[in-house]
Amino acid sequence: MADSPRTGEPAGPGGRVHRGWPGPDRADGTPPVLDLAFGWDTLHLARTKTRACVRHAGLADEQAENVVLAVHELAANAILHGGGTGRLRLWALAGALHCQVDNGDVQTGLNTLPCEPGHGLWVVRQVSDHMQSLSGPTGTSVLVRFDHGSG
Repeated sequence: MADSPRTGEPAGPGGRVHRGWPGPDRADGTPPVLDLAFGWDTLHLARTKTRACVRHAGLADEQAENVVLAVHELAANAILHGGGTGRLRLWALAGALHCQVDNGDVQTGLNTLPCEPGHGLWVVRQVSDHMQSLSGPTGTSVLVRFDHGSG
């Protein structure tokens, strides 16, 4: 397996990094505006900080609530199916907000989040402009995009 040019981590299919993708392709090394580890006791904090970042990024109120809803669903799935913890990252890039949720132990990636269709993932697909997931032996990452002005 080749290393990722951005992070030095082992790269997965198509050069994407599995445990901690380097974020959206267009980030080009831009650090996330939010990088937060979460669990049941901090799920409310993930929603609060997401809402603040989304509004700061200039998304309309309805769209901001859709982002918060999607992040909550992904984070809850990560907690339920991925070992009780996860990691949330948000990037505010020109024209879009990208949110990535990784499940399980964010240091070792010991758990795998099943990305089978369910109500939570269905909701995320409905409110986001794009959703992609990558699962492997070390866990699952889900990246969703919200384009400015959509929703």
